[in-house]
Amino acid sequence: MLTLFTNRYQAYQPPQGVPVRITLGAPRFKLPYLLTHAVRELAPRREYFAQPLPEFTAAYRADLDQLGPVRVAERLRQIANAEQDHRLVLLCYEDLSAPRQWCHRRIFASWWKDATGDEVRELSPLADQYEQGTLM
Repeated sequence: MLTLFTNRYQAYQPPQGVPVRITLGAPRFKLPYLLTHAVRELAPRREYFAQPLPEFTAAYRADLDQLGPVRVAERLRQIANAEQDHRLVLLCYEDLSAPRQWCHRRIFASWWKDATGDEVRELSPLADQYEQGTLM
C-alpha cells in the first residue's frame, strides 16, 4: 500500500507521514525535521520554470509519462518500505496560498490520479481552498 500527499517544506509536520523531497535542490533553510529521502526524478527540469504554466505542465507531464507510474511507484515503495510507513509526503517550496500560485507537486498529483486513479491530497493549511481551485 502507498498513500501519497503533497505539502511545502515549511508546512510539513512529522505526523503527516514520511517527508520526501521532489525538488532538484534541498532547502537552504533549517528544517525542524529530518529530510532523508529525495526522488529527484519527480523534480521538473530547470528550463521548464521559464515557461508559462501550460507549457510547463505539458513538458513536466511528458517527463512523468516517460517515467511511468510503475517506475514511480517502485521508487516510492522503496522509501515506504525502508521507513515502514505507507504515507509519503512529497515536498517542494511553493506556498499555494499566494494568489495565482501553482506548483509542480500538484501537477504531479493530477498526473498520478490520471495514471493510477489514486488521489494525492494537499496537506498545506489552505488545502481545502486549493483543492477547489482551477488546477484540479
